[in-house]
Amino acid sequence: MAAQSRYAFVRLPPDHRPAGTHPASAPQPPSEEPALRIATPRRYLMCPPAHFRVTYSINPWMDPTKPVDPALAMFQWEDLRDRYRGLGHTVEILDPRAGLPDMVFAANGATVVDGRVLGARFANPERTAEAPAHLEWFRAHGFTDVREPEHVNEAEGDFAVTSAWILAGQGFRSSPLAHDEAQEYFGRPVISLELTDPRYYHLDTALAVLDDARDEIMYFPGAFTPASREVLERLFPDALLATAEDAAVLGLNAVSDGRNVLLPRAATGLHAPLRERGFEPVPVDLSELHKAGGSVKCCTMELRPATP
Repeated sequence: MAAQSRYAFVRLPPDHRPAGTHPASAPQPPSEEPALRIATPRRYLMCPPAHFRVTYSINPWMDPTKPVDPALAMFQWEDLRDRYRGLGHTVEILDPRAGLPDMVFAANGATVVDGRVLGARFANPERTAEAPAHLEWFRAHGFTDVREPEHVNEAEGDFAVTSAWILAGQGFRSSPLAHDEAQEYFGRPVISLELTDPRYYHLDTALAVLDDARDEIMYFPGAFTPASREVLERLFPDALLATAEDAAVLGLNAVSDGRNVLLPRAATGLHAPLRERGFEPVPVDLSELHKAGGSVKCCTMELRPATP
């Protein structure tokens, strides 16, 4: 519990809160005129699902008795990759390795902030070997500030980055001690959030950053403890709140470039709220990868460059 208290937002004095996050601030509905949204070019790391299968179960979505169509999984993954490139983003490729069927979920392999790389340490032994494979890629591609973590963290599965915060999930995979480690390494305030529903075992299944520059997010309140919901309400009073129906189809496992929001095709209830805020929803079909509990964000690690 002591490790969590340093992140308890309610302990910060009011003068230290960013504008609009004081407890007295009432949530405001989106303005009638949507904000002007500008997409910014991103650099992503992805790993093809060449060895993707569901051969074990480490989350409620995974059922080894249900067959996976490897060719369809590859087709859907390639469609996501091509959509990124079509939107002007750079996609780097991490070579898949035999025996690591979940390596397609590249977001879990490391977190990159300001050009600094914090590796992953997986909670489940089935995925342990993915961590060094990711770090080898970074060292071979010019990243010089690379840290092997001491504590269990599953990277962007449980770390979401905005301009002001690193939001950090715990409860099923990542350790609260990893939140301390990330804060000390990246030099950014880390906000610890506790997940309670095993279907939303990673933060990126329950929360997505819509505009990192403006600290805008969407999330499903039902995935969090009451205290963590209160923290989110105070930090993000204008957040888009997803319904249980959209969360249940992994609608929060989304990636935004500040304008275009790539999200699972079945999350249709999010389209209108996103457009009302000036975003452009881009539905993507990753139904084969859903069989392992992953979608758009799980397949996508962002390589955030060093700030000038």
